[in-house]
Amino acid sequence: MSAPMESPNRLSVLQALRAMAEGSLTSEALTQACLERIEERNGQVLAFTAVDAGWALAQARAAGRGGGGAPLRGIPFAVKDVLDTRHLATAYGSPIYAGHRPVADAACVARVREFGGLVLGKAATSEFATQTPSRTRNPLNLEHTPGGSSSGSAAAVADFMAPVAFGTQTTASTVRPASYCGIVGYKPTFGFLNTAGLKPLSPSQDTITLLARTVQDAALCAFGLHGMRVQAGPLERPRLAVCLSSQWDAVRPEMAEAIERIAAAAQRAGATVRRMRLPAALEPLIGMQGRLFAFEARQSLAYERQNHAAQFSPRLQARLAGGEGIDAAQYLAMRQRALAGRQALADLFGDVDAILYPPAQGEADEGIADSGSAQFGALWSLMHVPCVCVPIARGPRGLPMGVQAIGAYGDDLRTLQAAAFIHHVAQQAELA
Repeated sequence: MSAPMESPNRLSVLQALRAMAEGSLTSEALTQACLERIEERNGQVLAFTAVDAGWALAQARAAGRGGGGAPLRGIPFAVKDVLDTRHLATAYGSPIYAGHRPVADAACVARVREFGGLVLGKAATSEFATQTPSRTRNPLNLEHTPGGSSSGSAAAVADFMAPVAFGTQTTASTVRPASYCGIVGYKPTFGFLNTAGLKPLSPSQDTITLLARTVQDAALCAFGLHGMRVQAGPLERPRLAVCLSSQWDAVRPEMAEAIERIAAAAQRAGATVRRMRLPAALEPLIGMQGRLFAFEARQSLAYERQNHAAQFSPRLQARLAGGEGIDAAQYLAMRQRALAGRQALADLFGDVDAILYPPAQGEADEGIADSGSAQFGALWSLMHVPCVCVPIARGPRGLPMGVQAIGAYGDDLRTLQAAAFIHHVAQQAELA
């Protein structure tokens, strides 16, 4: 007698696609299982801000009637609440937009439907994807933060409410929650996923991202949005480098030790691993990223500043004030320095497939009033390079910790494959 099928909401995207292709699963059954999990857990986790169960199931039934060749056929996506959805309220994490109904879907949402997927619901975000957290809790320990700003997206995937979710990243808004929640967070090369319909914050850095439970799933969905079927199996004998910088002074011992352990395990599994130092010319760009962010965010939120500033949180007010003293000439100079940095960074990847770097100081902190430091994603978001965070260890409180695999600009598939290798090694060694 065959073993009973795992509850559909716990299947990976790849497993669900295979089961639907074989006829042992329908999109409706998968979506229903996700909705039941949302009903069971969302009152505690607070991952979703808007769900229309009837509409989600109607989409699933329609997907089931569609052609079998669509790369995302039948897969339900959670959508971060800074991405427009015309059927669900989109508040951008702010009371200013409570009940707001956009007239059109964001491009990435429309592409989900174009290639056979469906929208499950809206996932919570911090205020305009900045620093003031949502009410979302870490599903692995409700007393701890899930990270931000893609808090709801990470929590939904980690708690089996959705197999995949859209996030965004301007500094570390995907890699940090992925690390805190023990899942995979993929920030593609800047511009790989179209940002039309994203509430802009820092347009020179805003990136649409994906959160999933496996690297394979992240790759399937990212490339599926381009109509492609891509599988990112582990790279054979990857060339890895642990990248040291001044930021390591802020890394907790348990995170540093976890990265050392995964580097050693990767070497035993056939990878080439070495140490490298971040070039001195790139170090100042870490701090510059925040100033560029503040300047652009002040412009992006000009309407809200002029008409609804009283509804801003104190943190957002302070962040926007940081951009007030920057003039156009200084802004253009920062853009030029960022461009030069990207050119210098490219040289590091001549004999390296992926750089290993911490996504956070350590495991998730207790409390939800603060979502943790974003500093470890700052440089890489500014550099526009692909980053994949995978779980590699548990911290002293038993919560997950991840590592970033960072690749060369435009070399997303190789970066995903290197990350898949690291994730596989961590699972085999039972480090994660």
